[in-house]
Amino acid sequence: MKWLWRILGGLLLALVVAFFVLRVPDTDPDAMYAKYGAPPSRMLAIDGDRRIHVRDEGPRDAPVIILLHGSNADLHTWQKWVDELKIDYRVIRYDQRGHGLTGPAPDGNYELDGFISDIDAVTDALNVGRFTLVGNSMGGAIAMGYAIAHPERLDGLVLVDAGGAPIEREGSGNLAFRLAGTPVIGDAMSQLLPRSLVAKSLSQSVSNQQVVTPEAVDRYWELARYPGNRAATRKRFSTPRKSFAAETVAKVHVPTLVMWGEEDALIPLDAARWYMAQLPNATLASYPGIGHIPMEEAPERSVTDLEVWLSEVLASKDTTVDGTAS
Repeated sequence: MKWLWRILGGLLLALVVAFFVLRVPDTDPDAMYAKYGAPPSRMLAIDGDRRIHVRDEGPRDAPVIILLHGSNADLHTWQKWVDELKIDYRVIRYDQRGHGLTGPAPDGNYELDGFISDIDAVTDALNVGRFTLVGNSMGGAIAMGYAIAHPERLDGLVLVDAGGAPIEREGSGNLAFRLAGTPVIGDAMSQLLPRSLVAKSLSQSVSNQQVVTPEAVDRYWELARYPGNRAATRKRFSTPRKSFAAETVAKVHVPTLVMWGEEDALIPLDAARWYMAQLPNATLASYPGIGHIPMEEAPERSVTDLEVWLSEVLASKDTTVDGTAS
């Protein structure tokens, strides 16, 4: 039996050595700020010493749009939309807790209430009253949660391939997300995190493969390794996920645009149909041949749909019951 234990011990030692040899280190914060935090970025002070990576663009007196990115993404995912929207709107986007240059949350809270509290903290710090809230994927679930908690602050709600619906995903989905949610394996893979895994996961998330550029893969890979983000991701994926109840969503009368890629392999189109069935004031815009991130895969079509819808919603708020200007 001694030879067996020696073999097992040797294998364990080899695995430990391989782990430390193959482990990908954290990125350098200063290098990341230089690469991804140039103007119009700034680090916004909230909750005392805490800082959030924010971009606030467009006319100061224009209607406000706030953009929430999805899981393991960052504020750059909205760039093509912002280039168009900032002409007529004040557009605010930020790296959410545990993501991008914002980094991990000091309180370690990655449940819905923590993300919702950040919306209030950011808008208060920027002196924003009412706004339209837009969220993709995880950001969509957070936007829905905010609309449930604070409908009085919203002009409109936009759910872009949003999480939160009680719909089971069919198919394989995203490899990195599956691994991150697996105990032990997720911990190990977050430390190894090869660039190829990030590239594979991004490719699985979209139907339009033109968005899977070397620059995009580098950004996802580098910001995932920003100090503290990997531990935040592990904690976030270990937090039990909760779906919204139909009766709760049905109470939200905020005008809502439900936008969905019809080929979404992460959150299927059935989730859009579920939101449409529950929300009493919703409009659907779906995109054939598009996956999980329409704002990147079909930016022109999707931002045009958003602008048309938003102009109608805001115009309706500027008129009284008898149709005269308020």
